[in-house]
Amino acid sequence: MRLLTISAVSFAFLACSLNAIAADKDFNGRWDLIVHNNPNCTVTCAWWLEVMGAGTPEVKATFVGFPDGSLHELPDLTIKDGVLHFAWNPPARTRQGRESAAPAAGAAAPAQHHMDYEVRYVNGKLEGKVTGAKNLTFTGERAPAINEHDDGTWMKGKPIVLFNGKDLTGWTGIRTENAEGWTVENGILTSRGHADDLVTREKYWNFELHAEYNLEERSNSGIGLRGRYEVQIASDFGRPPGMHGTGALYTRILPPVNASKPAGEWQTYDIRLVGMEVTTVLNGVKLYERGVIDGLTGIAYDPYEGKPGSLELQGDHGAVKFRNLVLTPLTKKAK
Repeated sequence: MRLLTISAVSFAFLACSLNAIAADKDFNGRWDLIVHNNPNCTVTCAWWLEVMGAGTPEVKATFVGFPDGSLHELPDLTIKDGVLHFAWNPPARTRQGRESAAPAAGAAAPAQHHMDYEVRYVNGKLEGKVTGAKNLTFTGERAPAINEHDDGTWMKGKPIVLFNGKDLTGWTGIRTENAEGWTVENGILTSRGHADDLVTREKYWNFELHAEYNLEERSNSGIGLRGRYEVQIASDFGRPPGMHGTGALYTRILPPVNASKPAGEWQTYDIRLVGMEVTTVLNGVKLYERGVIDGLTGIAYDPYEGKPGSLELQGDHGAVKFRNLVLTPLTKKAK
């Protein structure tokens, strides 16, 4: 009888251990995160998390969210007692203002910037909180698998003029209904900087976009596709291409060249988005073709990746002008 008792206890212990491992594995995958109490967002705010190797000693993750907006690896991630933990320490900066290597796990950071994240897996979703420099809560849903490909089976619809050259009809702000900080004059849409991000009231799925922009020196902007994926705009003429530079799918797809013009000149983007594949042409130079987007970027305010989304113009960084914004929907050819 004693042997049977020991076997039962051992079996129960083994079952509990297996359940713990299975619970850890539940964190694996890509997650679209919805932030609930961020005062900077009157609509949804969106972050992104990918976890790999949970349930093994090789767990690792990448994160897009507050406060940086770039894609970062999480070197200090742990899972203990069913809770995923990681911390934020701001990356060091070089004298040119660019990021250097991320600090080692446990490295000291100014108290006003340090944040701790706790995430739980609950009924197929994530529930998380942030404490420290900001106190926020968020939930996460698994990012959907989108199996559409730019394979020649898409046809163009009727072009849609997104900006009429007269006023902001068809547009609104993320934080303010009247899109504070934007003006329209002589057919040009202008942000003087520190403006609300501007979004179309209508939402779109697959499309081609033609856009023209003019950026001042030491300025920065971007175009958000479906309100989720930013094609970067920066005053970086003559510099090497970079993940934070003009033409990048922000911190996700690196262009092979920097095809931008000097600040103050009009420039042209032609962007094609099908499913999660993006083709970008800047000033007539193809930067990447059918580049695969792995998930949300820092511009994202709409986390629902399986649904149509707005076109977004970033106005909260620096001065920028736009004109000739035309979107052409793409639909699947009938068989």
